[in-house]
Order: sequence, then structure tokens, then C-alpha cells
Amino acid sequence: MDDVELVLGPLLRHVDESSATVWVETSGPCEVTVLHAGAPTFEVCGHHYALVVLTGLSPGTSTPYEVRLDGRTVWPEPGSPFPASRIRTLPGDDAPFRLVFGSCRKPHEHDSLGTDALVSYAERMRGLPESAWPRALLLLGDQVYADETTAETRAWLATRRDLTEPPGTEVTDFDEYARLYRETWCDPPVRWLLSTVPVSMIFDDHDVRDDWNTSDVWRERMRRRPWWQERLRGAFMSYWVYQHLGNLGPAELAEDPTAAAVLDGPGDRTMLLRRLADEADDELGAVKHARWSYRRRFGRVLLLVIDSRAGRILGGGRRSMLDEEEFRWVERSAEGEHDHLLIGTSLPWLLPPAFSHLESLNEAACRRPGRRGRVAEWIRQTGDFEHWAAFRSSFDRLARLVERTGSADGAPATICVLSGDVHHSYFARARFPRRLRSAVYQLTCSPVHNTAPSYLRLAFRAGWWRPLAWTAGRWARLSGVEPPPLDWSCVLGPRFANAIATLELTGRRAEAWLELSEPDGLVEYARLPLTP
Repeated sequence: MDDVELVLGPLLRHVDESSATVWVETSGPCEVTVLHAGAPTFEVCGHHYALVVLTGLSPGTSTPYEVRLDGRTVWPEPGSPFPASRIRTLPGDDAPFRLVFGSCRKPHEHDSLGTDALVSYAERMRGLPESAWPRALLLLGDQVYADETTAETRAWLATRRDLTEPPGTEVTDFDEYARLYRETWCDPPVRWLLSTVPVSMIFDDHDVRDDWNTSDVWRERMRRRPWWQERLRGAFMSYWVYQHLGNLGPAELAEDPTAAAVLDGPGDRTMLLRRLADEADDELGAVKHARWSYRRRFGRVLLLVIDSRAGRILGGGRRSMLDEEEFRWVERSAEGEHDHLLIGTSLPWLLPPAFSHLESLNEAACRRPGRRGRVAEWIRQTGDFEHWAAFRSSFDRLARLVERTGSADGAPATICVLSGDVHHSYFARARFPRRLRSAVYQLTCSPVHNTAPSYLRLAFRAGWWRPLAWTAGRWARLSGVEPPPLDWSCVLGPRFANAIATLELTGRRAEAWLELSEPDGLVEYARLPLTP
């Protein structure tokens, strides 16, 4: 019998002061061992995975690790030019915390898209001292492009089915999603980076399909397509396995019934995840039956990641980014004392102001009966009017959460909303009618490896122009849309190159900077102290 091989990974996922999780995909069933801990693989659609949970680690330590399959060492690979993969547990609360983030990364095949910022970051990082490595990486959506496959993947798909039949070169099921994840995570520099820096993730539209869950009209049209149900099922199942499972720490894994069942010994978990996937898109009674939002604590820093795609409520004339129960969970999760509150959401909360006004205006117009409403719906789908501002009640509710948190006794020094999606990077400063104790910023970094056409670049630049923002806001108010409960302005950017953003938090001080990816490596564009 051939030895079982390491197909993908290891990915270092959750790390805190005393525990860590390591994810792998293997070519067959086996026992996976990392340091002192082991776990059997589980099976999904003929693919094999394991999540090794390590506990009892010492705070503030750095430990090199190997991955063994049935006792045979398969990682690190022989002759690797990269340093040993390490598990670095969190030190004390006063230690500096560095988080790197970005979104929208197409596979490295697309040279026309410029230099991959994540590859550039990994290449630079391997030459730095360990003290300069980030403590965490946050990937804010579009890690795989299910609707825009590479030439290599299209050739592989052609060996499986007739690409002249819908959905053509888009993926259709779990097997095809598995190939996308291997393609996007297989670059040696990125593979090493993901094995060394704890990574958190959340999906966006291209993880499923462009404009996913824009509106109830969009969703109902997709449901009528005969291939859509299996596509969506494969998307949710693969997302759970490749991304969501590792977002959970040991305590959350034990409390989550699906995770507890999947990790309870070896076996085929296909039907279990299939049922979860089939429930995930339903919203009977305006309730979703799967929660993808999660929280991570890094000492005195709280990261609260909000699902702004799958959790949407769209039916019955109601539009909300999350159902009521999940929104309350988000609000409860933000409570407590922390030096910094980071809110991760793939879609920017604060867009260029002109676009924000227009999206809120469009949402109101889509409610009109007859031809005017249909035209507004066409504009919504054509213009991608689907961000927080296009879910205005949710935009305002998040604003109230930020204002309440930032004005409370013991408020964090900063509240930063971290986002991607829009294929340009910018930092914006928010101001509320009353002065808050916290500094509030929208920090958007997109793309890591993609591009925006020239006409969109012009539009995004124009969106920050004050006269245009005033005109759009005036138009919205005349149409009955209330003005936003806060103001904001761009303080860095916009920039359209491939980029990676860094946030460094030391005590109650914070600094953020943006680096652009050039052929010779990353170049710092600008650095911004985040002050109240």
C-alpha cells in the first residue's frame, strides 16, 4: 500500500496563549501528529482532512514543528528554502500585536494582474528576524474564484464534464472546489506563510459567485438554475472544511455541534456537512441556521469577524446583513473591556461617501412597485450595490454598536473596521456627532492579487470628491433616505495596486500602514497613527 501523502497544508489556524490548531489535507485516511498531539483524518466526498488541536502550550514561546502522517514526517519538505514552521503562542497583554490583512487574491497564474502581494510578503518575511513576523493574518474574502477559473483549472474541468453545458467553466461541486483551494494555497511561499502565521478567514461573493446574495430577486433567479443547488452545497461544505473549521478555537470546537461531530474520530462526514450546507441558505422565519461570524481574542485585542454574505436576510421585503439572533450575538460579543476592537467584514462599512449615498438611495428605489422598482433592481445588480450602505438598517445598527462601544466607560482606544472587496485600498476616519473616547477607522485593503478596470478606478476616485458626495447625499435625502448617523473622510489612499495592510497595536497605541506590491517586492505607501 502506498504511503499517505500531504496534499495541502499545514495551515496554522487558531493560536492563543496556551493552545493552537493545525489543519491539513491528506491523500488518504491516517493519523496526523503535530508535536505532542494527534488526530485522525475525517472524510468528505472522498477527500481526507484533519485538525490537530494542541493544548497545554506555554505562553510567549516559539516552537518549531513537524507534521507526521502515521509516524512518517512529511513537513517540512526536504530542501525547503524557508525557515522551520513555528507555533508562536501569544505573550503577555502588553506585548505589541501585529496583524496583516487583505482580500481578493486570484491564483498566481494571472501574471497580468501584477505581483502577488501575499507572495511578496512571504518572500520578505522569510528573511526577517522572527521578532518582526506578524502575530496573525486575516484574509477577508475571495480566496477562491469559483466563477473565474484559471486556464489550468478549465483544462482539468474539461476532463470531467462538457464545458458547453451550464455553468461552463465555473465550478459545480465539492471536488471542484477542493481543486480551487489547492491551486490558491499551493505556492511554496504562501504555503510556508500559512504554516507559520495563524490565519483567520471569512468568505465573500467570489467564493461562491459574483454578487452572491445581492437581493432576493438575484437569489430566486439563481435558485431556478438546475446546477445551482449542488454548486451552493459544494461552496458551503468546502468553506466549512477549508476555512471555517480553523476559525474556531478549542473551546468553540467543543461547543459547536457540527465541529464536535466531525472531529469525533475517523469516518465519512459527507452527509453531516451536506445537511449543514442545505440548511445554511434557508431563512425560514427570517432566521439563518448556520452562523459563520466568529471572534478571536489576542490579549487585550478583540477581533470580531462578521459574515456579510451568507447570513443575509433577503425575503419577505426585509433586508438585513444578519438575522436578529446573529446581530445580537455580534453586539454581545463586542462587550467587555479591550484596548482595541477590530471588526472584520469582507464588505466595507464605510464606502467612498458618494457611493454610500447612492447605494442607500438605490435600496429605497428597489422597493417601488412596477417598472421603476425593476429598473432600480437592474441598477443594483449591474452596479454591485450590495454593501453595508445597501442594507441601510444594518449600516445604522453597526454604527450604533460602534458609537455605544466607543463612548462607554473603559472604551477601547480604537475601533477599526477591516474590509476588502472593492479592489482599491484606503483608510478612512469616522466622526460621530458626539465625540467618542475611541478613534474609529475604516481600513480597507483590496486586492492582494487582482485589479480594477480603469473606468472603476475613475469612479472610485470620484466617490471621495466632496461635491459629488454632497450631491448624492442631497438626492438621497430628497428621496426620503435619512442621512447617515456619522461622517467620514479618506485619510490614506485610494490606491489600486496589489497591496497588503498591517495594523500594529502596542498597549493603547495603534498604527496602520499600507504596502504596495511591486515586481521587486513590497513598497510602503504610507503609515498612519490611529489617534482619538
